[in-house]
Amino acid sequence: MTTSGVPTATPPRFKRSSPRKKSQLRSRRLASGEVQAAGAPALTRAPPPASLEVDAVPPIGRALPREFFEVDALDLAPRLLGKLLRRDEVVLRITEVVEAYRPNDSACHGRFGITARTAPVFGQGGHAYVYLCYGLHMMLNVVADMEGVGAAVLIRSCSPVSGLETIQRRRGQQTEKPILLTGPGKVGQALGLSTDWSNHPLYTPGGLEVLDGPEPQGILVGPRVGIEYASPEHVAAPWRFAIAGTPWISAPKNTLRPR
Repeated sequence: MTTSGVPTATPPRFKRSSPRKKSQLRSRRLASGEVQAAGAPALTRAPPPASLEVDAVPPIGRALPREFFEVDALDLAPRLLGKLLRRDEVVLRITEVVEAYRPNDSACHGRFGITARTAPVFGQGGHAYVYLCYGLHMMLNVVADMEGVGAAVLIRSCSPVSGLETIQRRRGQQTEKPILLTGPGKVGQALGLSTDWSNHPLYTPGGLEVLDGPEPQGILVGPRVGIEYASPEHVAAPWRFAIAGTPWISAPKNTLRPR
């Protein structure tokens, strides 16, 4: 192009990223390194920005055997910290497990005996117990101990490992901050659970699984949340566990102390 016979430089053209590519790039910002699930392709991730509050991406192991879950709920709860929940492309790291519920525990659903809703709690260890709370939230519990005992562990919080776009869509939030998964109802929603998943075996491939993962370096303990109806000794029992040093923990945090 010329003006008065003098050549004029052509301005550079910049190619805009497509919305789909931008969404893919956001998913890769969670952590660096390579994560590979058994039978699934590797996911390469770019380093996260300094402002993003994330945990290091753990290696994904195999599904835990049934025997892993067949222990007292109070023993299973801290052992679940750092393990991974997988359903379809979504993988979550368990950062706050929670709360253990045991036989003769006035806060446990099993205190009323076997009902249509609580029957999975009395089933074999390693199955899911999913119930609807306040008509809104799907709460995921891991059944503990042997069949007939009536014990479980509530999963309170997680951090994302893969499937961020699906997590955000299910949660209806386009954030990458801990508010996305810090709370038991949020975990159930992120996994797309319904009560139909209750009694599902968590140690078999496909569906909903609990996979092995690295043990945390530190653990916090404190009293359980929202059980004011229970007896005083059960309200005060330090049966809530969380990984130390992670922001992916639900409120209240000030009741947690190093184990």
